[in-house]
Amino acid sequence: MVTYVSLGTAIALEVIGTTFLQQSQQFTRLVPTMLMALCYGAAFYLLSIALRVMPMGTVYAIWSGLGIVLISGVGLVVFRQKLDLAAMIGLGLIIAGVVVVNVFSKTVGH
Repeated sequence: MVTYVSLGTAIALEVIGTTFLQQSQQFTRLVPTMLMALCYGAAFYLLSIALRVMPMGTVYAIWSGLGIVLISGVGLVVFRQKLDLAAMIGLGLIIAGVVVVNVFSKTVGH
């Protein structure tokens, strides 16, 4: 359970950090830049905890897949960025891939 909590928190911090990256305006704004760095540092620390138990490829598949989907949602809601049909289908496939890895893979370590 600690593994999944660490991984979930790492993903959330990575998404928050990426949101601050957008707001940093190419590192020209100090506060968003500092918050981004803190979020990324904490995210990578928590990611390393998940790597103690789960294989690297599985952890990275979950991390990157959910991160992409969540940051796309943030872009849609917070920054009013549009997603076309192809993007939505692709994001759906990413979600399906994460589900398959977590439900059917024996390497996840349930």
